[in-house]
Amino acid sequence: MIFKHVKPDSPILNQVTEQFNFNNPPTNPIQLAKDLFETLMSTKYLALSAPQVGLPYRVFALRAQPGIVCFNPRVVDTSSEELLLDEMCMTFNHLIVPVKRPKKIKVRYVEPNGNVKTETFDGLTARYFLHELDHLNGILYTQKANKMHVERAMRKKTQTERQLKRDQKDTV
Repeated sequence: MIFKHVKPDSPILNQVTEQFNFNNPPTNPIQLAKDLFETLMSTKYLALSAPQVGLPYRVFALRAQPGIVCFNPRVVDTSSEELLLDEMCMTFNHLIVPVKRPKKIKVRYVEPNGNVKTETFDGLTARYFLHELDHLNGILYTQKANKMHVERAMRKKTQTERQLKRDQKDTV
């Protein structure tokens, strides 16, 4: 099943999700993982959290080889080296904002079958793991960024959307 995305002003995006209870699951975790990953794969994005599709569960999917679905994720260690790189989010179309994040992270999460896994990620996988973990904590990437960068990105987003509308009119 492909889930619908919530709007940017949806209250669920500002809420901290509770731990997914594998002893008394609110939904089948394996089916939830399949549906979340299928929804992610229907987009051009690299990751998707449950709150972005209106679900209050502490789980997200990452586009990787193979795909990863993380329940109850947490960071257990981070590198001291940080990188300032552009991020975008499917919830906020065309809003590209530079965000500083650790280059490398060690994480622990539960797989859909209930197995606990510890892994080390770097590069884009680390960045999007942290981005999605922020969603589970009710934090948006714009809150992690420098306010000046966000304001500049908002202006650019407006320009981009105006240009897209003009381009659409020209093709009709």
